Amino acid sequence: MPAWTATLAWKAALFITVMCCALAALLGALVHASVTRETVDDAREKALIRLEEVTHAYEAGEPLGGYGAIDPPGLPARLRALALSGQRGTVVSDFRGRPTMWAAGPADGQAIAVRVDYSVSADTISNLDRAILGSSVLAIGATLLVGAFAVTRVTRRLHLTAQVARRISAGDLDARVNDPRTKDPSRPEDEVATVSEALDTMASTLQEKLLNEQRFTADVAHELRTPLTGLSAAAELLPPGRPSELVQDRVRTLRALTEDLLEISRLDAGGETVDLDIHELAPLTERVVRSVRSTGCETELTIGRQVRVETDQRRLERVLGNLITNAHKHGARPVVVSVDGPVVTVRDHGAGYPRYLLEHGPQRFRTESGGKGHGLGLTIAVGQAAVIGAELEFANAPEGGAIARLSLPEYAHTDHEPVDPHPGPNPGPHADPNRGPRPGPRPEEPDTP
Repeated sequence: MPAWTATLAWKAALFITVMCCALAALLGALVHASVTRETVDDAREKALIRLEEVTHAYEAGEPLGGYGAIDPPGLPARLRALALSGQRGTVVSDFRGRPTMWAAGPADGQAIAVRVDYSVSADTISNLDRAILGSSVLAIGATLLVGAFAVTRVTRRLHLTAQVARRISAGDLDARVNDPRTKDPSRPEDEVATVSEALDTMASTLQEKLLNEQRFTADVAHELRTPLTGLSAAAELLPPGRPSELVQDRVRTLRALTEDLLEISRLDAGGETVDLDIHELAPLTERVVRSVRSTGCETELTIGRQVRVETDQRRLERVLGNLITNAHKHGARPVVVSVDGPVVTVRDHGAGYPRYLLEHGPQRFRTESGGKGHGLGLTIAVGQAAVIGAELEFANAPEGGAIARLSLPEYAHTDHEPVDPHPGPNPGPHADPNRGPRPGPRPEEPDTP
């Protein structure tokens, strides 16, 4: 069945229509039966009175008149048999194309009968039936209009509540239904207002808890930076040796974790601003790959169609660096980075991403491999991709391996804009010519695939 048949408005309209039709049919049948019975009784009483008059005239030897006769033609056979059996009765039938009420009784072994014109009564019943049908249609139509208006008001409020719930699930924790019935204590609340108030309360509570968690994460990260700075300086003063290397390695790891927590807290706060500019995607990706190669992680690069994209270079390098580092940490070689138009794909040949990541996305501090990592690398990549308006998708290749696909908004130049025949990284219109190139992305502790 069509999808609209599952809506509450359609079901309510169908229910109202069925109930109105049933009620109209019941009332119409009762009125029709009552009026018909009364009309038939009046005609029968009139016919029996005439039959009694004709019978007296027959017994007195007087003329029977124009409406009485002995065994008249057209007398229904059932009524004739009743009269011959010694009883009186009446019946309605057609006589010469007109409705007629017959009354007959016994008379010396014969049937004496009279007839009364029944066409006026039949027309009265027919007109009544038409009036009942017309009034029922009008009543059903008016009821449907009023019912549709009432149901639409309810469904409109339900749709608004559903839209607010979707906005909250998408991350807009400021969304509220704000049903006016919940604001005025003097107004009674219906079920829809109760649901709306419960949704608003849930959203407020959830928002408060998330804000508290974000503030706690940011405060902890900020408080850790100062002692970590001193600890890092003290570690540098230790005499050379294996213990010194272990301490310095753990300090670097803890410092990287603190920076990741600060970055995640900024992403959660939603106050990030982007520095959009036009960049050639292929050279920018090649720069990130070279940075990763300098750490000893061999990475293959294939470039197809080259395009320009409008993005934030620093944030894009951060996303690509995290994806490539994650592939080396938790995947298997070869790690291949492909650029085809505005799409960058990072592919490794390991065991692939776990099911929870494919279904729900990266989760903080959750890893399922024996390698190092805090579960923050891919989380930061997803957050930074959303900030620059890119779409990041995770999948597993049928033949094995994890695939991360980053789709960026492609920049389409106009006909009046000159095209550089030798494209290279675009420093942007406000770049400082005396400033050196930006540093490459800092290797992150990534998620486990």
